[in-house]
Amino acid sequence: MSMLISMVIYMFERRRHWIRHTAVVPKGFIRYHVLEILTEKPKSGSEIMDEIERKTNGLWKPSPGSIYPLLSWLLDNNYVKELPTDESGLKRYQLTEKGVNLLEEQRKIRQEFRRDAKFFPPPFLGALWFKIPPEKTVRVRETVRRLFTAIFDLGGTLEQKFSEEALEQACEVLNEAAQKIEDINKKLATSS
Repeated sequence: MSMLISMVIYMFERRRHWIRHTAVVPKGFIRYHVLEILTEKPKSGSEIMDEIERKTNGLWKPSPGSIYPLLSWLLDNNYVKELPTDESGLKRYQLTEKGVNLLEEQRKIRQEFRRDAKFFPPPFLGALWFKIPPEKTVRVRETVRRLFTAIFDLGGTLEQKFSEEALEQACEVLNEAAQKIEDINKKLATSS
């Protein structure tokens, strides 16, 4: 059985788990994106939340309960420094050299995870292309959302009315799609 087929079966079996836990953010996810945002320019906590919401096309906006404790931790550990409050009264944060080094470590971990895992859970698909302007990724995100919705819907139907034939058809389509995407990636990687 191919790895993709095993993954599809696993996703179908875990469907209920995914639905119950879609609000859970992986450890380090917010930290990475906050650090990335602070490389652009100093920002306040509310500006960071708004920027994450903008970059994910409104799919996700972290809560103040996620952002402000993280900013405190980053400040306490000298990864960011607090800038003097301006006339708007907002506290803005800027990366320190230690923060830039932490971001580089986070980028390496993220690259390794992408290379090794080859899969991200559906709630965070909007952030896969975080560095690409949101207006350029709307179509891709909608297509990916449709794909995962279809996979999860099929998983629910297969739980009620299992069909080996339907499972094989789904795996065949997914393998074809994966091959085409891999071909596009190879073509892009080898182009100058």
